[in-house]
Amino acid sequence: MTTADTHGMPHPGTTTQHHVSLAETATARNYQPLPVVLASGQGVWVTDVDGRRYLDCLAGYSALNFGHGHPRLTAAAQEQLARLTLTSRAFHNDRLGPFCRDLADLAGMDLVLPMNTGAEAVETAIKVARKWGYERKGVAPDRATVIVADGNFHGRTTTIVSFSTDPVARDGFGPFTPGFRTVPYGDSAALEAAVDENTVAVLLEPIQGEGGVLIPPPGYLQAVRDVCSRENVLFIADEIQSGLGRTGTTFACDAEGVTPDVYVLGKALGGGIVPVSAVVSRHDVLGVIRPGSHGSTFGGNPLAAAVGHAVVELLRSGEYQARAAALGERLRARLEDLTGRGAVAVRSRGLWAGIDLDPALMTGREACMRLLDRGVLAKDTHGSTIRLAPPLVIESDQLDWMCEQLGEVLAQAGG
Repeated sequence: MTTADTHGMPHPGTTTQHHVSLAETATARNYQPLPVVLASGQGVWVTDVDGRRYLDCLAGYSALNFGHGHPRLTAAAQEQLARLTLTSRAFHNDRLGPFCRDLADLAGMDLVLPMNTGAEAVETAIKVARKWGYERKGVAPDRATVIVADGNFHGRTTTIVSFSTDPVARDGFGPFTPGFRTVPYGDSAALEAAVDENTVAVLLEPIQGEGGVLIPPPGYLQAVRDVCSRENVLFIADEIQSGLGRTGTTFACDAEGVTPDVYVLGKALGGGIVPVSAVVSRHDVLGVIRPGSHGSTFGGNPLAAAVGHAVVELLRSGEYQARAAALGERLRARLEDLTGRGAVAVRSRGLWAGIDLDPALMTGREACMRLLDRGVLAKDTHGSTIRLAPPLVIESDQLDWMCEQLGEVLAQAGG
């Protein structure tokens, strides 16, 4: 097991310092990464350019649900790399049909519209909802509205930041796209009150990841489903981070037995190898998209479809979902034990947790720096909150070690 004495912050003249300096000189500063430069990874472990090893407890914001270098996923990618990587959708390819068929089946839906990034998929879902509203619901032209929740994170495109409530994401990027109404997250009465004749969709994260793994009250998703069904409004579930096994079920909506009208998927769908996203829905919804009305040069490319299909195959047995559920109970118990000992609140579902730290002790960023020094990679958000999302292939002893390192960080900070 990796121990703290194998780690340390970069020293002058190290390879790490060289790469950090180069990146800060040659790249736009749209991120503030921790001072670690990763060079290789296997399973739950990554190794930096100076040979230090770390437990990856962010997993690419759930893009690496199956860990680094999963043999079935890398084999699918390598085989396809040698065959065909891109055709554009001007032509058919032999990997797209099987991928879309089996992804639709996994979701209990009919059709898949493949894209690349999560933000592209969200933008696609918004376009689909508006088109559906005009053609199927009879909303007057250019009057469609979409209801969203405060604290949301659906991406960083111009339209998406138009309905963000995060000033860092919004400030300086106006004018903003109209057509969105924001309601409090978790408040189904407020959501119902915001619906009118022009409402075409409700776009929600079943669990708000960027917000700090915020889990809505029990029954909220079912209430949203009921409102949407009653008012003839599409329920769009952004499961880009929460879906595909992360929360102990295939989709986070499954925890309440709720099926949305539209799933928006991404991150883990590409196996941590290539960007793959998708909008998955029924014939009556995705049927409004016709040739020429939407597209993507790389969307549904053979390499992405091959990897995405391999991901779907991994999920079909339910093994990873069950693993996340079982280990998630262990994670919850270990983290709740830290409440009152440096942690003021813990929220978790499956192998996904948000921990609010006592701000008098340290910020989330400071905690992540101290965890880095102990060989654990995690990510902060909103000041004093840190997020943990280890790959679903993590072992129980590795999970325990991760929690022990966090406990030590909090204990040392508390004196």
